[in-house]
Amino acid sequence: MARQRVPEGPTPPPAVQKLRIRYAKRGRLRFSSTRDFQRALERALRRAAVPMAFSAGFHPHPKISYANAAPTGTASEAEYVEVSVTERVDPERLRAALDEALPDGLDVLEVVEARPGALADRLQASDWVVTFRGMPVADLERAAAALLEQERVEVTRMMKSGPRTFDVREAVVSLTASPAEDDTCAILRMVVRHTTPAVRPDDVLSALRAVAALAPPTPPLVTRLAQGPLQTATATVADPLAADQAGDGT
Repeated sequence: MARQRVPEGPTPPPAVQKLRIRYAKRGRLRFSSTRDFQRALERALRRAAVPMAFSAGFHPHPKISYANAAPTGTASEAEYVEVSVTERVDPERLRAALDEALPDGLDVLEVVEARPGALADRLQASDWVVTFRGMPVADLERAAAALLEQERVEVTRMMKSGPRTFDVREAVVSLTASPAEDDTCAILRMVVRHTTPAVRPDDVLSALRAVAALAPPTPPLVTRLAQGPLQTATATVADPLAADQAGDGT
């Protein structure tokens, strides 16, 4: 019988602390992919000398978990990642060190120590704002109302495995149109439930085009304002780190 190979060297030190990080993608960095951010974060963790925990085996890798990243090309104020460390660190010092080490536009907003409960289970919905330049607010209001009147609106998106058709309407919790404060553009605010497959803002725009022939004169700017627990009574999204902050006594 062949002997089972065993990795050489000592077993990696165990993780003693898990930290949850909220960061933003702003400006030109909204075009960075998830893989781009992963590379940037790993470099920043090394530059900040964070005592990262590593997996065991022949190819150890840092214990980093990414959660529900926004699509490439969209800005976000609510992206999340978890890291595990072998020595306890101060969350605020880690936030400042990572924010300094990451490029401008990838901004670390908050770091908290993780309490029991999976972060992924708390990310139930996203709150998006879509800015349309050169579009009358009345056109956007009519399109939003037309979509909300439907029981089902299907769109087709190209996936890695090929085209897939799915319902958008069920995922849309709320959809409201309003003018910008300076009246230069129209604003669409939407709360979208996380589903499989994920319904993205561009899927909602495709649905608006299907039901109301909505055709923006220029590509809209899409920003995720929040993601977290869905508050169905108010159609709002709560802070997914609130339970962790409560555990810290903050």
